[in-house]
Order: sequence, then C-alpha cells, then structure tokens
Amino acid sequence: MRIVISGGGTGGHIYPALAFIKTAISEDPNTQVLYIGTKKGLENKIVTRNHIPFETIDITGFKRKLSFENVKTIIRFIKGVHKSKKLLKQFNPDIVIGTGGYVCGPVVYAAHQLKIPSIIHEQNSIPGLTNKFLSKYVDKIAISFKEAEQYFPSDKVVLTGNPRATDVLGHDGIKGRQSAGLSLTKKTVLIFSGSRGARPINEAVVSVINDFAIRDYQVLYVTGEIHFESVKEKIAHAGNPDNVKVVPFIHNMPEVLAGVDLVVSRAGATSIAEFTSIGLPSILIPSPYVTNNHQEKNAISLQEAGAATVILEKELTGKKLLEAIDQILTDKNKLERMKKNSKKIGIQDASNRLYRLCTAVINNKQ
Repeated sequence: MRIVISGGGTGGHIYPALAFIKTAISEDPNTQVLYIGTKKGLENKIVTRNHIPFETIDITGFKRKLSFENVKTIIRFIKGVHKSKKLLKQFNPDIVIGTGGYVCGPVVYAAHQLKIPSIIHEQNSIPGLTNKFLSKYVDKIAISFKEAEQYFPSDKVVLTGNPRATDVLGHDGIKGRQSAGLSLTKKTVLIFSGSRGARPINEAVVSVINDFAIRDYQVLYVTGEIHFESVKEKIAHAGNPDNVKVVPFIHNMPEVLAGVDLVVSRAGATSIAEFTSIGLPSILIPSPYVTNNHQEKNAISLQEAGAATVILEKELTGKKLLEAIDQILTDKNKLERMKKNSKKIGIQDASNRLYRLCTAVINNKQ
C-alpha cells in the first residue's frame, strides 16, 4: 500500500499519524509512506526524526475574526493545493489520510480533485474547521469519540478510536517506574500537562507539596521544561519530599503510564486515548484555551462514563486537586471501578481499525 498522510500543528495530530504508520508497516512491510506537513510546524521535527519521507507545503490557518490575513490564507490554500497535486502525482498513493490541522486541508482536497481515495481522522469530540470542510470531499471519516458523529455526514462516519491507543499497549510498567526512580510498591499518581506544562496546574501542585509529603502514595510530577527550574526551587523550600519526584519531561511515556495508578492531566484527545487504552483512571483539567472548548467536552465524556473526575481550570485549587487524588487512591473499590470503566471505553485496536478502513476504501474504489 502506498499512503500519503498529512496532519500537523500539535502532537495530537502528529502522534496518531505516526502510530498508524507503524501499524501499516507492520501489516505490510512493503508499505510506502509520504508525510506532507509544513516547514515551521512541529511535524517537521517529529516526523523527520522518525525517518519518514517528508515534504512540505506553505499554509496557515484561518483567523476566526475578519482579517486581511484570511485573504492571504486563501491564496496559500490555492497554492498548497497546486503543490499537493504535484506531490500526489509523483508519489501515486493508493490513499490519502488527513489527521487534523490546517496543513491537511490542501492535501486532502487535492486528493479529492485527483479522485484519489481519502479519509480524515477526527480525534476530538468536536471537530475542527479543517475536518468540517474536508468532510464533504472524503470517502470516509474516522472518529475517536462517538459524540463527534453528529457533526458529519452519517453515511461516511466510522468509529475507529485514536491510533495512539494501540501504540501504548504492551509496555513494561516496572521499567517505567524504575526509569523515574519510583517505588515499585506504592500507589502512584502521575501529574503532567504537556511538554510546555501549565502554570495553573503547577501552582496548584506546589501549594500542596507539604500535604503530599505525608501521604502513603507517591507523586511523579512533570512540570514542563519551561517551568522546571522555578518549580524545583519552590519544592526545595518544602524539603524535597521523598515521595515526590519532579522532572521536566518524560521521554518514555508509554512505559510510565503502564506503571502508574492514576493520572492528572489536560484532556487532549491523544492523552485520553492512551489512558483508556490501558484502563487508567484520570483527573482531567481541560485547557480552556482550545478551539470550541473541545477538551472540556472530551473530559466530560469520560466523567460520564465513570472513568475520570473533571476539575475546570477556573475552579482548580491545590486543596481541590489533593482531595480528588485522595478520594481515588485511598478508596480501593473506587480505583478499581474507575480502571474498569476506563478500559471499557478504550479502543485498543484503533490503529488496526483505521488500517482496515483504508483497505476497504481502496478496494471499494477499484
């Protein structure tokens, strides 16, 4: 199979694409892949680091308010479609897949114009502008949350889950704990909010460090690289509790996730796919700074399923966070119930489902 895949802007669009590529190659070692992104986007660093053939187009997203920049974006879109057509004709793919972000707009639209089979993958419960636009032109729409179905033509929608869910299975939790210098016997909560961290979450955690010090469980606290030094200094004043490990970033997240009992996190779609795939309970603090407030919708869907507790950022305090962690980690029945509920809504074979959908779309077009 020859596959062109496009998605970028955030890790939430890129990592599912990489997980799918991994599955496609495992299913057929002769698979050929071309990734189309932007030169300035995060995908340029991440995709090329994984030794995947990479080409770029120049495109920006639309402003939600009236702006002359939108005129420039339309011109870039037209040029992006033209270059995408050229790249697609050279590569001659069997299928084109868009995993989100404005970069996949010109690529998938070009595939439509060239009558190449195409699929978009929507990670969130509320779709972004690009996927709403592309839904008219693609053959199928893969979704991760059932709630997203209402925004798309029903005859095109297939619930596949997020391919990243497949990528986190089968990792060694003991190695994950050892890599972070954690006890192998204590209950463990992982607190993180992405590679850059989040100031409100950091402030809440720092305010209850002394309380964590007298708990029976342990805390692995990921500050984000830009906050690490200031947070480390504040925790030093609290005596550096033995049961609190502070790090700027985790490079082996699947292993670490396999070794913890509870996670405190933002509510990005990729993170949620990882948690539910392995049946991990969560305390979710949705980012209020995302389009259509989709993280809050993602989080509420997990809370309604009994797999998560939601704390809105505007209501977040150290005391409230500590109480939520205590309620879960000190109540064995609640912890086990949340684990089961999380696992129940996870889609462990998401990447394989997307691969099978690709095969079906290609065969249907032949």
